[in-house]
Amino acid sequence: MSYKLLFVCLGNICRSPSAENIMNHLIKERALDVQVFCDSAGTSAYHIGSAPDRRMNAAAQKQGIELVGKARKFRTLDFEKFDLILAMDRSNYQDILYLDREGKYQDKVQMICSFAANHDDKEVPDPYYGGQDGFNYVIDLLFDCCSGLLDYVAKEKL
Repeated sequence: MSYKLLFVCLGNICRSPSAENIMNHLIKERALDVQVFCDSAGTSAYHIGSAPDRRMNAAAQKQGIELVGKARKFRTLDFEKFDLILAMDRSNYQDILYLDREGKYQDKVQMICSFAANHDDKEVPDPYYGGQDGFNYVIDLLFDCCSGLLDYVAKEKL
């Protein structure tokens, strides 16, 4: 049995696929790929089927990560399928919880920045409308968040 993580942002082409791919990279480094499974989704349907943003991919490649995957929309079924759902920002967090009308899954939804060790950010900023520096920053922030998250999962859940 594996522990299942779902990363969620707005369109599922920048932040959440970056987190998914960074986490998969870290999982492989620690030889935990049989024990931890990752996916990503967006709260909107803007980019369904699209590959990760090329600017985000360029920033990830500087850190040795290739972003793979296709955008999909968050589904209510995801509440049951995943053990932990990680929102990139407050808006994503609220949109996810809005779909949990009975409040059954609130304990599964957390802000990814709560796992960061070296950044004080409360949210992962959306770099979509900014310059390349924003994409680079998001990759660094997500590496920090994902490292802390994997430490947590390895210690508490496996």
